[in-house]
Amino acid sequence: MLELLRQENVNPSLIEGIEEYRAKYPASPQQQARIPHPRYPYYGREIWEQAAAALLCGANLLLAGGKATGKNVLAENLAAAFGRPEWDVSFHVDMDAAGLIGTDTFEGGQVVFRPGPVCQCAREGGFGILDEINMAKNEALAVLHAALDFRRVMDVPGYRRVELDPATRFIATMNNGYAGTRELNEALASRFVIIQMPTISPEGLEKLLSGEFPTLEKKYLKQFAALFLDLQKKCESAEISDKALDLRGLLDALRLIRQGLKAGPALDMGISNKVFDSYEQGLIRDVIAARIPAGLDRSRLFAD
Repeated sequence: MLELLRQENVNPSLIEGIEEYRAKYPASPQQQARIPHPRYPYYGREIWEQAAAALLCGANLLLAGGKATGKNVLAENLAAAFGRPEWDVSFHVDMDAAGLIGTDTFEGGQVVFRPGPVCQCAREGGFGILDEINMAKNEALAVLHAALDFRRVMDVPGYRRVELDPATRFIATMNNGYAGTRELNEALASRFVIIQMPTISPEGLEKLLSGEFPTLEKKYLKQFAALFLDLQKKCESAEISDKALDLRGLLDALRLIRQGLKAGPALDMGISNKVFDSYEQGLIRDVIAARIPAGLDRSRLFAD
């Protein structure tokens, strides 16, 4: 990961700071398996520098942005770059305080405390990824206020006061466009430094595609990257909904083609069929057809 930062021309002083952090806070042998090994790298020097600087300062980070901006990819990349074990918390409307910090349970005939992911992260000096934080109830998140500000503690009822390990950081993500989201509580938002995640650049998208599909012919690599950007422009101008703006779907479609499907049905499965309105499906297929012929197959797309 540090080599990726050098390739992205990230400020050398920040890379040096990350190396010093890793040396100062080595992960315990028991937590080595929790250190992520990202499948997808995040490309973007400015965002890397902003995020790294925030975490080195001891701040917690909120990544806000629309679909396909790489929020979760960056969060995982940051945990890997800093060499920290990762705990993932996916929020939903039924998430409560016990789901975050833990609850009592029976073990060996006794009532014992079973720590939740936030409590474990706090004790082990991990990176806690709070996914779609604006889908949770404010009452549940209120238990995190003392952990996220200068106090860096959690009072667990009936257990004890848990002090956060100095290496602990929390990285939250949010997307205001998803169903079920709500405006983030002001008290909670003030406990994060916030990065508005930009859309992926054409260069970054081509790097991502070439890294995932190294044998993809260059001319078609550029066409698939341009297809995604075309869909992005259509979404921005409100010609189509953002349901079709799915980078995971584009990658899935390429895997389906590599497996043996033709481009038409593969792109339907990965992109067009994410929309259930037949008229909008037609618009999306027109955008796809302008870039990728439906009859393209593996033999023409991949060099292997």
